[in-house]
Amino acid sequence: MQIDKQFLLDLKQHFKLNIYEVKIWTALLSRGIASAGELADISGVPRSRCYDVLESLEKKGFIIMKVGKPIKYLAIKPEIIVDRVKRNIQNEADEFASQMESIKDTEEFKELELLHKSGVKHVDINSISKSIVGRSAINRHFKDMLASAKSDVLIVVSGQHLERCVKLLKNSMPNFAKKGVKAKLYGPYNKNAVKKLQNVQHIEYNPSSTFMTIDGKEMTFMVSTENVAADYEVAIWIDSPFFAKSVNVLFEGSLK
Repeated sequence: MQIDKQFLLDLKQHFKLNIYEVKIWTALLSRGIASAGELADISGVPRSRCYDVLESLEKKGFIIMKVGKPIKYLAIKPEIIVDRVKRNIQNEADEFASQMESIKDTEEFKELELLHKSGVKHVDINSISKSIVGRSAINRHFKDMLASAKSDVLIVVSGQHLERCVKLLKNSMPNFAKKGVKAKLYGPYNKNAVKKLQNVQHIEYNPSSTFMTIDGKEMTFMVSTENVAADYEVAIWIDSPFFAKSVNVLFEGSLK
């Protein structure tokens, strides 16, 4: 049985299987029911590996063993497999999130906080700044800033970045509602983009730059020119309450 190599690699990634498991599974799907020997011949997987691969697939719930002579294997519908894999991923994610949350109650976490506070005493945190390069890295940074917001968010966005910022804000809405964060968005009016936002005050404005401030403490602003390639986008982050508050006051004051 000849199956496109890229198709097998895609299945390997999607279902978290090794290449032998993918070959055996697709071979069984093409037959519906088959013995280990038949599957080895169809898939090209060495017979010496076929049984342990079948055992692994059975444990993962991809196939069913039919007792008899010879022992044969049945393929499970792909739709059922997708639902099962999705549930497993969700369960693993929930378990990991629970473990991470419980870390906050450990002595080790308390020591980490003490180390951080100790470090702050030796570093002037108000002068800390860094550059972020590349659209993906900048999006992650904006997302992290929004997640850390405790009281207020102010975003000034140019037309080229509007939909991007709206998407980030939309994903942050549940967190804002939970913590009572007040968000303002100054940007061009775009009905399709802005209607996606709830509990965000939108003020129609057409700025030539894009920046965000969080809780009046930190700020990130884009410094790239328009239409720059994604990998060459640059933003600057500054953790300075004095600077962030001053920008907020100057900006909102200029609109009056």
